[in-house]
Amino acid sequence: MTETEQNGSAWVFGYGSLIYKVDFPVLESHIASIQGWQRRFWQGSHDHRGTPEAPGRVVTLISSPDSICKGVAYRVSHDVFEHLDHREKNGYERVPVNITLTKAGDRVDGITYSAAQDNHAFLGPAPMAELAAHISRSRGPSGSNTDYLLQLADALREIGEQDEHIFELEALLNS
Repeated sequence: MTETEQNGSAWVFGYGSLIYKVDFPVLESHIASIQGWQRRFWQGSHDHRGTPEAPGRVVTLISSPDSICKGVAYRVSHDVFEHLDHREKNGYERVPVNITLTKAGDRVDGITYSAAQDNHAFLGPAPMAELAAHISRSRGPSGSNTDYLLQLADALREIGEQDEHIFELEALLNS
């Protein structure tokens, strides 16, 4: 248990919809990054951006030792995890990460939600045109898969992230 956790709060790193859809109380937030991970549209969404019969695609983290993934770090109280665990339930697990807070350069221990390749909803890689087509036709209780991608691309631009995977998919959907 880290010192922050002992004091009743913990850091959570958001790299997907947690960047733009903050539906939980936050004690503080910072643009941040984690090293050794890449964001990829390889996770199936049976519960938010698709259905069990026709899952959409959402981002997860893929190990990549030389990569840096930029997102937002939130310091939250422990009771927020009940909500986050429910929200990130479809194959995601809590993973410990070391988070760098961009402005201060401070490093903090925290968690992120990642969907491992052996989870029941993992769809894996596909050619970019196929990923874009899949996203364009998917819809679930939380809305269209296209909206998820476009909101994520906008949110990444706002924090200064240049994610080629996301921006290439966005260009394919907009063409």
